[in-house]
Amino acid sequence: MAWKDAAMPKPYPQEFREDVVRVARGREPGVTIDQVAADFGVHPMTLSKWMRRADVDDGTKTRAEQHEYGREPGVEETSSAAGAGE
Repeated sequence: MAWKDAAMPKPYPQEFREDVVRVARGREPGVTIDQVAADFGVHPMTLSKWMRRADVDDGTKTRAEQHEYGREPGVEETSSAAGAGE
């Protein structure tokens, strides 16, 4: 069987994604994203991506702010060139 014959998984329907994001946003304190993802049978990273996308789509976050998710709060990014002249 060639790679082109392998079945690609179908994307989740938009309505399903919206429902899962809604449940994740409204979860009770102490309930993790991992638990919500497991309840719906999706990978936690998939749910995280859906939530980030929904934030941008809803206007809650801009694309620039979306990139801040991966950075620790209060930690400034430094450039290797910034210390070159010292």
